[in-house]
Amino acid sequence: MSDRETRIKARLLETFSPTVCQLVDESAAHAGHAGAASGGSHYRLHLVSSRFENESRVNRHRLVYDCLRDMMQHEIHALALSVETPSEAIHAT
Repeated sequence: MSDRETRIKARLLETFSPTVCQLVDESAAHAGHAGAASGGSHYRLHLVSSRFENESRVNRHRLVYDCLRDMMQHEIHALALSVETPSEAIHAT
């Protein structure tokens, strides 16, 4: 895991206390893309946290983007999100 991924996960863990925090670097699939050329990475994130209870999908995404705001566009070019509450995650299996 890269230093960047470690910092992203640390911030997510501190902010959301998730039961699941899976961060996958998909940058290799985007080689040659303008975002990759500028140094920004492409990630896929699956996050399960009780912090998302009673929040709409849009608000959940907003919470994650706010948490990583200073890293967006410079260190993170793209972030695909799957955000769930613990009860939603249980029912999905």
